[in-house]
Amino acid sequence: MTTEINFDGIIGPSHNYAGLSHGNLAATQNAGTPSFPRRAALEGIDKMRTALSLGLVQGILLPHDRPDDRWLASLATTYADAPPILRAQAMSASAMWAANAATVSPAADSADGRCHFTPANLVTMPHRSHEAAQTARQLALAFADPACFVHHAPIPAPFGDEGAANHMRLAPAHGEAGVELFVYGITGGAFPARQSRDASAAIARAHRLDPARTVFIEQSPEAIAAGAFHNDVVAVANERVLFVHEQAFADPATAYAAIRAAAPFVEIVEVPANRVSLAQAVKSYLFNAQLVTPADGRMTLIVPAEASGDPAVAAYLTAMTESNGPIRAFRTVDVRQSMANGGGPACLRLRVVADPATIDPRFLVDAAKLDRISAIIADYWPETIVPSQILGEAPDLALVSTIRAARNALLASLDLSVLA
Repeated sequence: MTTEINFDGIIGPSHNYAGLSHGNLAATQNAGTPSFPRRAALEGIDKMRTALSLGLVQGILLPHDRPDDRWLASLATTYADAPPILRAQAMSASAMWAANAATVSPAADSADGRCHFTPANLVTMPHRSHEAAQTARQLALAFADPACFVHHAPIPAPFGDEGAANHMRLAPAHGEAGVELFVYGITGGAFPARQSRDASAAIARAHRLDPARTVFIEQSPEAIAAGAFHNDVVAVANERVLFVHEQAFADPATAYAAIRAAAPFVEIVEVPANRVSLAQAVKSYLFNAQLVTPADGRMTLIVPAEASGDPAVAAYLTAMTESNGPIRAFRTVDVRQSMANGGGPACLRLRVVADPATIDPRFLVDAAKLDRISAIIADYWPETIVPSQILGEAPDLALVSTIRAARNALLASLDLSVLA
């Protein structure tokens, strides 16, 4: 049966705070501090357990091979010889944020009745620009049935594409035909706009979407300047509901009119800036939440602990869920290690609407499989990484061996050593 599945990125053993993402305020503010890869990965597993407890179907995507020796070779160097900044970029664990893995259009939206995938090129940031090949390999393996799935090449440079973090979908129900929203930015402020309108338009064409059910929206320059480097920091959608900050879009009135024209069934829940400021929204990651429909039908927002820790945000969440609005509950999860690197609950997952029976079962999890993964993480993931191990004058090659051994142990435990 067709349903929405969240595929969470397992946080990799190279998780560190090198501060590589210009415009991501949390990542740059925490640059140079120690990271805790084991704790980070276990936090992510616990978030997946929360999803399972709500009756949702849960999948996984695997950490990428780090450091990326092939990328370094393309730059005519090796990890041992590379300048510190290249070492850090090659070691990045940012593929954990599966919302940037790809843009996904369900079969119900596509003219050929198949689910389409386009891996994100992530060309704006060097440390992410080498993720697409490994992402595409995993997606092709997990969604291999050509009768059900179509895989496209990433959009070529220089058209920046950062995947589902700038893409939303509205539909009466997940399995029904819907309206796809592509949010793009225009560079001009202190921070780069990461999603190109041309890239979004190319994806819509490749996925064979109906133009009448496809809406392109400009992200607010104020949101980008405030640290909303992706749209999912200021907006999230689920089925009929668009949950959005008042200052998310450059021209909200025009955007809402276009959305309502394409999706008359939509319920727009706009959070006023005088209730939750843009700065509070970005810092708390109120919108970088998983908006889901649990088995009991009560639409629920899965928010980071930071959201309920901000008095204004907590008050808004309580008032919203106690009203007669469409979002009836919220659940809090602790993903502090991810948050400190600039990614909340929504960043950690890629949404795919499909029949689980058509997906490689190695990429689907239940509670028992999560327990097995947790045991591998507890045994193999580094407890901590300090910046000097990567950015110091002499790289810590023992750390490289530890990271590779950890990833290989996980792949072997899941019968996915083909990805080694």
